[in-house]
Amino acid sequence: MPRTTQQLHPHREPVATRAAATVLLLRDAPDADVLAGGGAKLELLMTRRSPNASFAPDAYVFPGGGIDALDAAPATHAAADRRATQNDLRVTQAIAAIRESFEELGVLLARHADGRFADAADIAALDRHAPFVAQCQARGLRLAADAVFLLAHWTADRDLPRRFDVPFLVARMPEGQEPVADEAEQFEPVWVRPADALERHAAGRFFMIYPTIRTLERLARFESTDAVLAAVAHEAPLWTSCPRAGLLAGRESRHMEHEPPFGELALVCPDGQIVHPLDWQSERAVPLLRNVQRLTAPNPGMMTGPGTNSYLVGDPATGFIAIDPGPQDADHLERLWRAAGGDIRMIVCTHSHPDHSPGAQPLQALVAARGRPAPPILGLPSAPTARAASHFVPERTLAHGERLVLAGPSPDGEATHTLQVVHTPGHAANHLCLLLIEDGLLFSGDHILNGSTTVIDPPDGNMADYLDSLDRLDALCGQHGIDFILPAHGYVLGDTRGAIAGLKAHRLAREAKVLAAMRAQPAGSVQDWVRHAYGDVPERLWPVAQRSLLAHVERIRALNLFLEPHV
Repeated sequence: MPRTTQQLHPHREPVATRAAATVLLLRDAPDADVLAGGGAKLELLMTRRSPNASFAPDAYVFPGGGIDALDAAPATHAAADRRATQNDLRVTQAIAAIRESFEELGVLLARHADGRFADAADIAALDRHAPFVAQCQARGLRLAADAVFLLAHWTADRDLPRRFDVPFLVARMPEGQEPVADEAEQFEPVWVRPADALERHAAGRFFMIYPTIRTLERLARFESTDAVLAAVAHEAPLWTSCPRAGLLAGRESRHMEHEPPFGELALVCPDGQIVHPLDWQSERAVPLLRNVQRLTAPNPGMMTGPGTNSYLVGDPATGFIAIDPGPQDADHLERLWRAAGGDIRMIVCTHSHPDHSPGAQPLQALVAARGRPAPPILGLPSAPTARAASHFVPERTLAHGERLVLAGPSPDGEATHTLQVVHTPGHAANHLCLLLIEDGLLFSGDHILNGSTTVIDPPDGNMADYLDSLDRLDALCGQHGIDFILPAHGYVLGDTRGAIAGLKAHRLAREAKVLAAMRAQPAGSVQDWVRHAYGDVPERLWPVAQRSLLAHVERIRALNLFLEPHV
């Protein structure tokens, strides 16, 4: 983790969470409605919260509420049916959801001894304001906790003044029951398809909060109640999230763990402060920590995303190391120089590609021209396999494992910032990454990107080397407790080892598709193979994909994998 002395914002303890549960009651629409709705069957029961509610007033939500102590009591559990795989916590959550759906909407997930679900007569006999379980027992009803399944788990964002820790559960709506709102907490129950709810929300007619919207986006992929229940039968949530928020165009923007900005928000605002701008721009440096700044070159494109990220590591007391000065863009280099206060002690290029290294010599000259010692240009020389535009010779060649140290006085003693060099061939033969040891950061160059996979372009690119380098980085990240990856393109990534594992799994899965294409068309061309192996990629990207496909083909042949399968 980054040192607290390097965090940009003072620590702020998020509000403690309260346990709650909510249930999505599902049904399939009548056939006539299915035809009118374009074939989608799945409908969900939603209801509008009171305009006077302290949390999400007037929002359309799923029924639910806080978990009471009685929901977890052994006597209450004894009144419920459960699956063999359903632990006590899940039963408690299911009971709370069953109770809340009855109190708010008059829907009763309970059965008679013969297996019949409660009917209108049972519901009419119960008082929504009286002890719930005792009434059910008096009617000979057992709570159908075994019919309630875990869909997802949400923890409210760290910035909110009221925070809930909430499993989103799903259950089939019992036949013969009709929802009736309590007209106190909930109003206007409505059956709605996920896509329709999202459309109405976008039009401003159906206000929903963030977790509801994202849940409906996931459920819009399912056609029926059976499809949802089949997906959740394994007792594990389909997703778990505690979102984070930043600013886009000056407005609050929330993001889940799988979305590109999440890791950056976790680094810059770990306690949930909504202060970090996520807009891409090239006019000024973006502080990520007190000792790390990012300045994005104005070279956005298909291969560079929002642009090439240059980084400055250090502080005014120690001076700065510039990582990847980028293309030869005078304005960008001037901004880098200014962001460092002119005190650049070293320039490091992660590799020789033309959007990373050409700015090194002009930046060095700029520093010297403004009265400072010329910083050395460090890196690895380009290999003979590099393309002409990627020719690069550093003033000093870095060694794998070498450490570059900045040190200087600070209020707490002496500040140090240590970058450890890691040789990571694969994207390019001379590619290297850098570990900022004291703060648990990995500067990944083009080896790991946020939002896309890097191109492996033979002969300078090599897929076997690339995968080996991923393994090397994973081991070092585990050894040094590296929590964040700062790529040359895109936002900061969190969950470092998970990101590396996911990237390797993606590459091997793609390789399996390449191998399948080669076996299906042994006499096929690269164009034939890319059509099959990259069928999930837009066709306009196939010329680029062909480069990585060739790298996979080289590795497949080197490993003797291209053999006819046994019949």
